[in-house]
Amino acid sequence: QVQLVESGGGLVQAGGSLRLSCAASGSIFSINAMGWYRQATGKQRELVAVITSGGKTKYVDSVKGRFTISRDNAKNTVYLQMNSLKPEDTAVYYCNVVVTTAKGGYLEVWGQGTLVTVSS
Repeated sequence: QVQLVESGGGLVQAGGSLRLSCAASGSIFSINAMGWYRQATGKQRELVAVITSGGKTKYVDSVKGRFTISRDNAKNTVYLQMNSLKPEDTAVYYCNVVVTTAKGGYLEVWGQGTLVTVSS
């Protein structure tokens, strides 16, 4: 079993900043990719940012230059620093982690979601 615990969402004014955190725990041998997705009301879930085990990052165009994804491998934690937030960033943000389990299998795990609301 692998669990993800997210934190850091909330209400912020446009132009403000928030930092999301997602900590993984459980039967983990190693963590491969770690990412953040978001889903706004009435829209499909979209990939916001991903970081590989080697530290390579990828962002959706709409957040490039404003959001930064990072990870702390010692803490099995991924972060999403969100700056210059816009009302269109309002969504539930989900952490997504791909792990190699202690038994040698691959497992994709989702966090419970954290709401980010950006007021204009």
